Amino acid sequence: MSPGIGLMKRRLPTEKEAIPVAVSGIIQKYAVKAEDVKVLETKYDDDGGDWYVALGFSDKRAIVKMDSVQGTISEITEI
Repeated sequence: MSPGIGLMKRRLPTEKEAIPVAVSGIIQKYAVKAEDVKVLETKYDDDGGDWYVALGFSDKRAIVKMDSVQGTISEITEI
């Protein structure tokens, strides 16, 4: 039996840990420089345990969804 999400330690517990993961995902997917990426907004979903980080770079914007328990990027959506 594995522990539920509430019993597992989160690998991305705070906004400070979530932002670098989101920025690195954008750098890898879009081949931009780290200094060109700007954080627009962050939000934590208490129900799902996910971080959402909105980032701007060049003339594009994207939302990065991350699983806070696994510490991984779930999806990157360009808006």
